Amino acid sequence: MASSDLDERFARTLHHRNARLAAGDPLAPPIVPTSTYWLPGDPAGEYQYGRWANPTWAALEGALGELEDAEVVTLPSGMAAIAAVFYATLKQGDRVLLPSDGYYTTRALAEKFLVPLGVRFDTCATAEVERAPLQGYRLVWVETPSNPGLDVADIAAVARRAHAVGALVVVDNTTMTPLGQRPLELGADLVVSADTKGVAGHSDVLFGHVAARDASLIAQARDWRRHAGCIPGPFEAWLVHRGLETLELRFERMCGNAEALAARLADHPRVQRVAYPGLAAHPAHALARRQMRRFGALIGLTLPDRDAAERFIGGCRFVRPATSFGGVHTSAERRARWGDAVPEGFIRLSVGCEPQEALWADLKAALDHL
Repeated sequence: MASSDLDERFARTLHHRNARLAAGDPLAPPIVPTSTYWLPGDPAGEYQYGRWANPTWAALEGALGELEDAEVVTLPSGMAAIAAVFYATLKQGDRVLLPSDGYYTTRALAEKFLVPLGVRFDTCATAEVERAPLQGYRLVWVETPSNPGLDVADIAAVARRAHAVGALVVVDNTTMTPLGQRPLELGADLVVSADTKGVAGHSDVLFGHVAARDASLIAQARDWRRHAGCIPGPFEAWLVHRGLETLELRFERMCGNAEALAARLADHPRVQRVAYPGLAAHPAHALARRQMRRFGALIGLTLPDRDAAERFIGGCRFVRPATSFGGVHTSAERRARWGDAVPEGFIRLSVGCEPQEALWADLKAALDHL
């Protein structure tokens, strides 16, 4: 999608409720904390029971649907979105291909809950999935850039090959958001997002969504939410809607900061390696330029060892030591502490919206003192 087209789409996202507003209606979507609706006679109307639908969810799904150019189902976390896709599309005997280097909880969910139900899964590195044999899979899961290593997969190539053998393609687009990467336009069947991260953006809510242009796929995800009771709260939906309205501003600032800082970090003598798709040295830089609108706000930073990594994080004034990413505040963590297959000194740096030069001065000072 051209930048001008996406600009138009985000403007429509900001104004998606206009056509439904009457004189005197609130411009912000109301928070509707109800479990029941007025329902005389036979069931009718858009809202019938609180587990099935809620006006605050609907407002957010309308905004996200406008941005994704697809139907959207909202869920109470990113993992709930992942679970919705798994349980809505898989049955006993199906096989799934998962990224070996992606978010580890996706694999843990498959191992603990899908395998006992008769669903088998294999793993493949993100950089290799576009060449991996795909025959026999029901679902091919792609996370690009991968978390935390920031490797990149060719979504269009994977989709072509997967569809040729009858497999669905799911892309976890959490790191890039719909403003940074458009998986559905590259051939993906479903997109999942942990809106806890960049979409909401303020580190104050857990949330997720599933998007698809195939009505039957999104209906399956919606049915799973309804029957499993895995529903978001109206206040949480309102917070995400509010965060979404500043996504374009935050995302541009965060990516601009990350692009500038990655190059400076790569030149610092204390840094052993920087993984960032925007750097020409990244092995998939050319693909990232074709596939992504920006290069994202995550930087993989490798220092000599665990002690150096912890001292660096502790020595920064403008970096929060925290897990998760995508917030307005820069944060960092040593990912080996969670068991990721990365060096002990590997840091996932989530670049925020701080003024760029102040942030760089802080990072440089911490590195200089190692």
